[in-house]
Amino acid sequence: MQKKTLLQILQVLLGVAIGALITFSVVRFREKQHLIRTQLQDWQKLNMILGIVEKNYVDTLDYKGMTEASISAALAKLDPHSVYLPPVQLEASEQELSGNFDGIGIQFNVPNDTAIVLEVIAGGPSEKVGLQPGDRLLKVDDLVIAGVKYPQDSMVRHIKGPSGSKVTITVKRGADIIPFEITRGKIPVHSMDAAFMVKPGVGYIRLGKFSRTTYQECHEAAMKLLEEGMDHLIFDIRDNSGGYMDQALLLSNDFLSSGDTIVYLEGLHRPKEVFKADGRGKFQSVKLTVLISENSASASEILAGAIQDNDRGTVVGRRSFGKGLVQEPFFFTDKSGIRLTVARYYTPSGRCIQKPYGGTENYSYDIYRRYTEGEVFSEDSVKLNKEDVHHTRSGRIVYGGGGIMPDVFVPMDTTRATNFYIACNRKATQMRFASDIFDRYTSRLSAIDNYPEMDRFLESLNLKVEFPAFARRKDDIRCTEAEWDQTASYLEPQLKALIARYSKLGDNAFYKYYLPVDDTVNKALELIP
Repeated sequence: MQKKTLLQILQVLLGVAIGALITFSVVRFREKQHLIRTQLQDWQKLNMILGIVEKNYVDTLDYKGMTEASISAALAKLDPHSVYLPPVQLEASEQELSGNFDGIGIQFNVPNDTAIVLEVIAGGPSEKVGLQPGDRLLKVDDLVIAGVKYPQDSMVRHIKGPSGSKVTITVKRGADIIPFEITRGKIPVHSMDAAFMVKPGVGYIRLGKFSRTTYQECHEAAMKLLEEGMDHLIFDIRDNSGGYMDQALLLSNDFLSSGDTIVYLEGLHRPKEVFKADGRGKFQSVKLTVLISENSASASEILAGAIQDNDRGTVVGRRSFGKGLVQEPFFFTDKSGIRLTVARYYTPSGRCIQKPYGGTENYSYDIYRRYTEGEVFSEDSVKLNKEDVHHTRSGRIVYGGGGIMPDVFVPMDTTRATNFYIACNRKATQMRFASDIFDRYTSRLSAIDNYPEMDRFLESLNLKVEFPAFARRKDDIRCTEAEWDQTASYLEPQLKALIARYSKLGDNAFYKYYLPVDDTVNKALELIP
């Protein structure tokens, strides 16, 4: 009797439990239906407003402009990396990462009726004459393009042109108005800036972006360095803002052991996807140092995070940018497109290194804040989320939520920047001096293809006399002998690097001459036994 009663009680309780589960499921289902209905009503509200405008507005409507403004405004409410790209911007973005094009080698936008240079492409014509990020474009030849609501696509058409043709770009830099005569060329979209042996046994690769050809470029360069005796590689991804994620995966795979996690992705509509090394990498036995900076982002952080979390090498430099969001492209028949954030990526230890983005303005201001608050000058000033704790394979503590913190911090050094050096930087005097040297010694400089000959040529220039004279003559910048002595050890390698780039040695020569005054590279070399 007791067993029967107990069984009946259990059946009743089970029935109640099942009933509760069914009721809960139904309630949740109804809530979901209600949310969907509300969302549809919200989209309908937008359509209703546009319909009212169409039927009642006083003037003729700019349908294209309103549509694109609505798209941009809607995406701006999501995150800083979900963006709408009109046809011109989309074409430029795709070209930068995947092919060559004729032009002067800059990227710009037009936020307030004046085009502002966002990036000067390494090795391109604009960089060689001294254009800088932040320059305001005033004129293309005699055509005024600032303050006149000049269409951005028309600017691009006037700036671009066949290789070998010349164009004069007049820019405003601070209070200075500076004209630059630029010879258009094939804009290099190679992602690798340099690869050479920095000293016996130690190779150096500088990677500027993650384009479609990144893995092939870096793999071939590293194989060549192996043949030259490399057993330790310094992989420089400072100021590398990222690009194609698959290239970061392929590069990481070259250095990691079979089964090592490289990264994993996860989003509301994207199931967790883990990427692991397959064990076929050619450089698993090469010792590795990775250099990062506050401008290393996205794919760069995937590579640095994979190396750090697997204790595969040493990360040296300053805290990286902090972009842990994955964008997927969607293209439209009018040749526009959007890049929509669809997932977050996580390093092998489980870190999402995406920094907070409470507002686009605050997000953009972050790098500037790092300078003003002293983070780039002192490790003690770095703000880490100490509550978001993770561990590398060996148990070392690493933190999420704000970029990759290097294993070895290298502060920015401004002690060698004299007033003369700062004034020359403002007007790109060094770069224009290098261009002037090239114009004076074109045939001789263009033919140099080895470093001993380049050393002899540079020594013959007497930079201590020539450069201050050029700065005084061209830019009215004067230099005392004491100032030159104070800054020469820092300035002369820069001048030599800029001049040597015009030879057949190219960008390798630039970094070869400049690296001796690069504090981060010097620290990396100190750490190598």
